[in-house]
Amino acid sequence: MKKQLTFGIIVGSRGFFPHHLAKEGREEMIKVLDSAGYKSVVLSPEQTQHGAVQTPDDARHCAELFKQHREEIDGIIVTLPNFGEERAIVDAIRLSTLKVPVLVQATPDRTETMKISHRRDSFCGKMSACNNLMQYGIPYSLTASHTVSPSSDAFKKDLAWFSAVCRVVNGFRNLRIGAIGARPAAFNTVRYSEKLLERQGISVETLDLSEVLGRIARLKDTDDATQAKLASIKSYVSTSGIPEAALLKMSKLGAVIDGWMKETYCTISAIQCWTSLEEYFGVVPCTVMSMMSENLFSSACEVDVVGVLSMYGLALASETPSALLDWNNNYGDDPDKAVCFHCSNLPKHFFADVVMDFQEIIAGTVGKENTFGTCVGRVKAGAMTYLRFSTDDYHGKIRGYVGEGEFTSDPLETFGGAGVVKIPKMQKLLRMICEQGFEHHVAANFSHVASPVYEAAVRYLGWEMHHHGAVED
Repeated sequence: MKKQLTFGIIVGSRGFFPHHLAKEGREEMIKVLDSAGYKSVVLSPEQTQHGAVQTPDDARHCAELFKQHREEIDGIIVTLPNFGEERAIVDAIRLSTLKVPVLVQATPDRTETMKISHRRDSFCGKMSACNNLMQYGIPYSLTASHTVSPSSDAFKKDLAWFSAVCRVVNGFRNLRIGAIGARPAAFNTVRYSEKLLERQGISVETLDLSEVLGRIARLKDTDDATQAKLASIKSYVSTSGIPEAALLKMSKLGAVIDGWMKETYCTISAIQCWTSLEEYFGVVPCTVMSMMSENLFSSACEVDVVGVLSMYGLALASETPSALLDWNNNYGDDPDKAVCFHCSNLPKHFFADVVMDFQEIIAGTVGKENTFGTCVGRVKAGAMTYLRFSTDDYHGKIRGYVGEGEFTSDPLETFGGAGVVKIPKMQKLLRMICEQGFEHHVAANFSHVASPVYEAAVRYLGWEMHHHGAVED
């Protein structure tokens, strides 16, 4: 998934401000982006004065340049080394027809160089640029500080934050989700609206379990696809004590799912588990799903389509694997702690140590021999961002909540994949989840990326979000 991001750069400038500031500002921004590993698409000094945008012609030149690179540009950065010409800036964006996130940055004045030859007035110009962006209906993001030097550590953080916003927004665009199998009858909680997702450009491709089992029946133990998947499973997790017959079943299941995902251009998946695969095929899909999630192709159980979308949002923002967990148990009497659990298909990124085992809950119903394939272990301690999207059919909208906490090293003796989480004001969060009727599944990630996920969802996708702990809840 990881890719080098490309930003379209608009250097704002106004005629009666010092032109050398625009020249120096353009060069500084390009240098900063290049050193941080980003590509730039920006006008050259041969195309416009100092490569800046300040006239109607400049706006059109910039728009045409952006159109030529529309498949590459992930976001637009408006940099204001002086006041800037706000109308030319917004015209360039409008005429480019790009629908990507926009970051507005203004370079600060220095108190020792406030004479006419060096005064920027970017402090004021940023307000005018934002006012025009608002008038034009162009959504935009802001740096943490009103003015910030492109070469500063603060702007490096702004860039990392904005990059995460861009990855989420662009990653959801034309996304295809594989829904493999039917929603388990006992899990009404994971119902969702395909139509609301489709309205957002997110498509769901379905595959019946009978088709999966039919394709598996055509595979031989010695087929290249089967053997390749078997080798990857054995290199992924310790399989000591797991019957070879069960490993071959997992390999065929994984090979079929991988092939179908490629055929249908699906990036992420939600798969039926309880208890059809165990009863009628004889393994759990957990390891296969864990491997996909580990490689940032998120996969959720119980056909929780919006749950896997939540996983993918965190994976895009952080560029690390996500898991889908149950808000499962209280942790003693601590109101800010809870146990998060799944059976488990967690990516191995979540564990200090992980082994393949059997699914202890289902084993009591279908037999241990039919439940091999879980990835079990204790979730390691570390940073946590949690996220849940949900389709609200009654009001015709997508909504969700996001926040941050931590996975702790508190003692816990249980089975599956489990960990203790600590979240400030957790009782307030739990009350909100129950009052608003959110699902019991939550996506989690070893990162702190709640802010860019919230920005992407609210500002650019138009979803209704609750950011727990951001300000006064």
